[in-house]
Amino acid sequence: MRLFGRPLTINLALQGGGAHGAFTWGVLDALLEDGRMDFDGVSGASAGAMNAAVLAQGLMSGGRDGAREALRQFWNAVAAAVPDSLTLISEDGRSVGPAPMLRLLMEWSSHLLSPSQMNPFDLNPLRDILNRQIDFARLRQHSPVQLFISTTAASSGRLRLFRNAEISSEVLLASACLPTVFRPIVIDGQAYWDGGYAANPAVFPLFFECRSRDILLVLLNPLNHAVMPSTAAGIHARVTEIGFTTAFLREMRMFAQLRRHVPRRFLGLQIGGLERRVRHTHFHMIEGGEMLAGFGAQTKMAANMKFFERLQAAGREHGQAWLERHFADLGRRSTVDLEATFL
Repeated sequence: MRLFGRPLTINLALQGGGAHGAFTWGVLDALLEDGRMDFDGVSGASAGAMNAAVLAQGLMSGGRDGAREALRQFWNAVAAAVPDSLTLISEDGRSVGPAPMLRLLMEWSSHLLSPSQMNPFDLNPLRDILNRQIDFARLRQHSPVQLFISTTAASSGRLRLFRNAEISSEVLLASACLPTVFRPIVIDGQAYWDGGYAANPAVFPLFFECRSRDILLVLLNPLNHAVMPSTAAGIHARVTEIGFTTAFLREMRMFAQLRRHVPRRFLGLQIGGLERRVRHTHFHMIEGGEMLAGFGAQTKMAANMKFFERLQAAGREHGQAWLERHFADLGRRSTVDLEATFL
């Protein structure tokens, strides 16, 4: 579809959340199937970074249909990489088989052993999956979208964004590197951990570096919890989640404050370029967090295709519902109240 003679494009900000990233797969599938928009910039952290890179690869090699198939192949490969005997989660989100004891053992060990001790050979099945499915050399040169992959510098805690010309399997692994499970990913002598600590995901590059004025946030973590945790496991999960959302919430609070304080005119004169950009940027949101929270934090470590497909179907439903309600608003207005949501 074209708007005033130009392609209608949007930017995507894809939040990380382990296996819950299959929900984002469903959202993307709905947007791609709809076919009425193109993508300008895509920012992602952790699972969001994986979805972003696979989306770009699929668009590059086969257009929208190629992107849909690439995403399906990726999530199938992730599920196939874990033996059934180690599968932690059933399709309905409940622990099965011997996995509950295994999960408890892994969690207990992570507090006593370093990743080098737990995984001395630095095995990571995602590395092979990514290198098989993504042509990184070609993607660095010909990606049809601008990519912004979040990582966290382990030495300083600072955000390090990797863009198109720097994308590699190591960059994506760095963005999804949980420090209690994997060794830090070293790139050019610098060690990196999961990008969700520093930005989950980064929104500012979509604002400053992309032409599209529409930014769609695809969120996996609830913005609010109706029930506070009371168990030790629940409190630990909530603290971990806060660690992965604080930077994002702070950034969105900044945008909300800018929208509140930037005037439409100043002393009868037109406002400047930055202020005009703030006013003319439209924010949208698809939030699966509350539904996903019902599965429990342990399901973020799932590797079960039936469970992935259940999340994908939920993401498709959310994406289709958002398109039905808000597609006509693209290029015209925000569909999420930043002040009410983030202030």
